[in-house]
Amino acid sequence: MRSIWRTLTPSLQRDMVAMAGAIAVIGLSFGAIAVASGLDWWMPTVMSVLVFAGGSQFMVVGVVAAGGGLVAAVVGALVLNARHLPFGLAVGDMMGRGKVARLVGAHLLIDESVAFAMAQKDPARARAVFWFLGTTAFVVWNIGTIVGAAAGQVIGDSDAFGLDAAFPAGLLALVLPALKNTRTRNAALLGAAVAVATTPFLPAGVPVLLALVGLVALIPAPEKKEEVPA
Repeated sequence: MRSIWRTLTPSLQRDMVAMAGAIAVIGLSFGAIAVASGLDWWMPTVMSVLVFAGGSQFMVVGVVAAGGGLVAAVVGALVLNARHLPFGLAVGDMMGRGKVARLVGAHLLIDESVAFAMAQKDPARARAVFWFLGTTAFVVWNIGTIVGAAAGQVIGDSDAFGLDAAFPAGLLALVLPALKNTRTRNAALLGAAVAVATTPFLPAGVPVLLALVGLVALIPAPEKKEEVPA
């Protein structure tokens, strides 16, 4: 880890440490919300170790807490995590060639480590970024979850402390740069509109799945064929 740290520039070191701090806060939020929603303290802890996917973890807890079925929660989580398939193809070379390295790398793969790594032009630095941020995020996420779960048993109502807003705020911060693109912004707005409109009428978790309708905004418009003069 020390050699990886030396590969990184001071600005990268600063940015990734800041990101790790944000991930720790969101992990704390997850642990507190999960316990406040009725789960035993060990459940979010085990989930963070074995799943290590914040969006999916929050979705499962949120859907179950809202009275939604387990099937909707699991399907929603799987759909949300489907983005990791193209991510894995994009950063596969950064993980290494060994089976163990690829297995561990796939588990540590998260949005933040992929985004930071793919922004690097130097392959060696990209690999260092991927492994450093992935490993650091895994550690702080799990520590945050444990602390949050312990706090959740004490405070009871996590909403009173604003912990319920930590995760959506973190996600919003991550997606804001992407919203500069018009097509991406239209897709996000359409999906959000569908989810909000259907939430009062459908079981918890289903509106999130229907929000995938927003992807139609990313379908390129058919090109007009130029008419050839007779």
